[in-house]
Amino acid sequence: MKIELYIAQLLYRYQCVTVPGFGAFLTEIQSARLNESLNSFSPPTKRLAFNSNLKNNDGLLANHIALAEKTSYEYALSAIQFEVFNWKKALDENEVLSFKNIGELSLNADKNIVFTPYNHVNYLTSSFGLAPFVSPLVKREIFEKEIAAIEEEAIITMITEPVKTVNPYLKYAAILILTIGITGSVGYTLYQNQIASETTLVETAVQKQVQNKIQQATFFIESPVPAVTLSIKSDTEVKMSYHIMAGVYREEKNANKTLRNLNRLGYNAKRIAPNKNGYYPVLYGSYATFAEAEMARKEINIKHNPDAWILIESL
Repeated sequence: MKIELYIAQLLYRYQCVTVPGFGAFLTEIQSARLNESLNSFSPPTKRLAFNSNLKNNDGLLANHIALAEKTSYEYALSAIQFEVFNWKKALDENEVLSFKNIGELSLNADKNIVFTPYNHVNYLTSSFGLAPFVSPLVKREIFEKEIAAIEEEAIITMITEPVKTVNPYLKYAAILILTIGITGSVGYTLYQNQIASETTLVETAVQKQVQNKIQQATFFIESPVPAVTLSIKSDTEVKMSYHIMAGVYREEKNANKTLRNLNRLGYNAKRIAPNKNGYYPVLYGSYATFAEAEMARKEINIKHNPDAWILIESL
């Protein structure tokens, strides 16, 4: 499962996306910028950062993955924990983690995570479709001199026209037209009021008929509801889908060594098939329900291994 794809989706809508047990990707809105030396303009954008101290699970990423994958919240959280385990192992081996459309993560000499963001994706939705552009330089001095020369040559000439006498018959005609218009407006208003009154009466009568029909209605159940038959699986059919992870090892001999140590401590430890990356997983034990596995994990975190986590097998 590519967790970074879901992180990128959430960065469009939220300012902080936390990966439980690993860190948080943060965004900060940066306003539009003008580079005077290059005559270039950049639209508003979201600047990405990473904080390795924000590790607490806020449920945002796991819930988003559960909805997108149509699976349970517990399974999504387990998938995140497994991916984080691989990320930490890669960083410890001085590898560079490259997240598509987000950036790169690596460890410096002090074993601190260094984040280098990719700047080709703008996560600010209000700037969608906007791209940086370069505008040619406008030489204002030349235009100002040309405008000043035009203003000096311009001559304004005032032309006066004789006042025309208004025909007195036009005044009477205008008064007559105005009177007709006012009369028509008043008559139209009275006509509209009459139509509205008749419409209200019709609607009232229809509503009374509908209420009478509702009061007279009687509902019958023609046949009883069929009985529901529940089938219960026997104990032999219960699937152990919840595993408590003790560790994942590159070398098989190290996995066998951990397995022997856990068995000596009294755990019902076992190994499962190597994963897609070629690592060998070792389990403290397997359980039928998430509640049982969670109870056992808490006890293991206190007594033996604080980094133990639950792997949920896809049903």
